Amino acid sequence: MSKTGIIWNELFTKHSMGLGHPESPSRLLAIKQVLEGDGVGKEVINIKAEPASIDDLKLIHDESYINLVKQTNGVEFTYLDPDTSACPYTWDAALLAAGSGITLVKKVANNDLKNAFAFVRPPGHHAEKNRSMGFCIFNNIAIAAQYAKEHLGIKRIFIVDFDVHHGNGTQNFFYKNEDVFYFSIHRAPFFPGTGPKNETGNGKGKGTTLNIPLDHGADDDVYKRALEKHLVPAFESFEPEILLVSAGYDAHRRDPLGGMRLTNDGFRWIVNTLCELSNEVCNGKQVYMLEGGYDLTALRECVEISLEELVL
Repeated sequence: MSKTGIIWNELFTKHSMGLGHPESPSRLLAIKQVLEGDGVGKEVINIKAEPASIDDLKLIHDESYINLVKQTNGVEFTYLDPDTSACPYTWDAALLAAGSGITLVKKVANNDLKNAFAFVRPPGHHAEKNRSMGFCIFNNIAIAAQYAKEHLGIKRIFIVDFDVHHGNGTQNFFYKNEDVFYFSIHRAPFFPGTGPKNETGNGKGKGTTLNIPLDHGADDDVYKRALEKHLVPAFESFEPEILLVSAGYDAHRRDPLGGMRLTNDGFRWIVNTLCELSNEVCNGKQVYMLEGGYDLTALRECVEISLEELVL
């Protein structure tokens, strides 16, 4: 039996930010094709997610902001910020997205699974302590990491973010924290305008943030060289107990928003490298959380590739 778990839930397709918005329910329906197909979808275990509690959200977010989002529950349509809106199902979907990370981290930490992938909407890595941003409402991966620290006794956590956009929210939460290493490889200059090389952490967290900004049009070779030079030594030196991954596929050459030139083979190499590193350092313990990726074909193909590497 496979030791790779996944979370996919119909509720994630009910969160909608309006007709024509790139972060659409169609993204999860494209991934569903992989999970229901004759390939790797048959080799993974579908895990039932538990929604995050208010206390779980408060590990990262201000209570006033949580209440602001809660007020959208059942409301037909409202903007949380210029890029991010809520519909009647958004509150419940956001709770389940945040809870999915916690669910999978618990199962991987307890050795019920070797690794796992949460296919969630809304995404999370731009969400700040007190506001939504860039299609993100609650910071799913940050909540999972903080939960692992406070409730599972995990002392050293490594987060890799390969979304084309820098994960400003995730970086900010752990910028002064020596126990969580945040590594981001992203396009710059680009939205949200954060993540230069000189942002390396502060106080006790100095040296546990590593940003690799890449120029517009970076291809497979550029990513490979950067990750081999920077990620591999950082990961091996930090010696984490678990790897959490903000998996965004918007650096794909077909993505309408990203402006980069990664191919399917490039994404396979990235995930394979993460698997090898985690096998070497932390007994293969990995949890992936879906972030961006807006070309539906590229998203479907790269998710399938990622799962193929995870089940090996």
